[in-house]
Amino acid sequence: MKDFWLSCGHHLLDRQEGGGLAITDEFLKLYLARPELAPPPDACVVERTLRATLLAEPRRPVTAAEIAAVADADARENYELLIAWRDHLLAYPTIEAAYLALVRQGTGKTPPLFLNHLVHVILRNALDGCDDPFVLRAAELLFRTQRVTSHEGALLAADEERVTGTSLTPMSPLVSMLGLERAVDVDVLNEVNADTYWERNDAFDMALDLTAGRRGLVSLGRVLERFIRHMLAVEVVIDPLIEASNVPFTWYVGLDTAGTKIGDALWHGEALDEATRTRIVGLYRLTFVDAVPAEPMVGSDPVYLILAMTPDQVLRMKPQNLVVGLPIRRLESVS
Repeated sequence: MKDFWLSCGHHLLDRQEGGGLAITDEFLKLYLARPELAPPPDACVVERTLRATLLAEPRRPVTAAEIAAVADADARENYELLIAWRDHLLAYPTIEAAYLALVRQGTGKTPPLFLNHLVHVILRNALDGCDDPFVLRAAELLFRTQRVTSHEGALLAADEERVTGTSLTPMSPLVSMLGLERAVDVDVLNEVNADTYWERNDAFDMALDLTAGRRGLVSLGRVLERFIRHMLAVEVVIDPLIEASNVPFTWYVGLDTAGTKIGDALWHGEALDEATRTRIVGLYRLTFVDAVPAEPMVGSDPVYLILAMTPDQVLRMKPQNLVVGLPIRRLESVS
């Protein structure tokens, strides 16, 4: 079996009988190893001591007074966020349960970086054993922001962090199309180079073709099915649609903020102008395989999922919308 996404630290977690991932001290240390928490040369004794003791005992209780004693204001804020995050994770039996509680109760001040990392780990667990690079690349959309561009009739999504970085290597044609002066080299995932995904999956440097009717959107549908099954124990089938015309929106879920706004407009009977229509990246029809465990409030009617990019062609998916937005009465989480 091929491994992937080692960067998320999934190998540091323990899988429970129910399929969820239990927190370990080694996993908690990943957060302590972040550069934001590395004490600078002039850091005060309290900051240095706090980090050292947490590295030795990641679950050690930390009081507000300890954090308040840190001299640097930025360091104090970083530790406040980190300890709150750590305590939230430790309050639940699994990573999945912690994520469910967070998105149902509201993410509050949780840094997007932490939330995306959790989704990254959860998807690594849900997709364990997957041998399809197209499905894995599509899954990256759920935890990494994408920059979208249109080229010769194709809609291409590339990792925003990768294409907006700096590199001394020559730009690829795709990077040039994105209008960026300096960036890393990016290849479009295709049948010819698909096998190279395994050696570069943690580099996030392969673009995905999201053109309607092609493999990218189909693969994303498979990811969403697995995510819902893993998180909610509900079996669904998610099929991409070619057009958004004459769709009866009995229930819809926006897969991002832009998609939600478009869904709201359609729900209220508003006509979409051409500029708004072109921002729709994907439209899906979700149907429940077994209505008994899911108890869908829409009966046998389908649910429509809308994926859209912003006016500046950025795609930021919000997978938590699937957890809180599906019309099901009884939710079961991974334990």
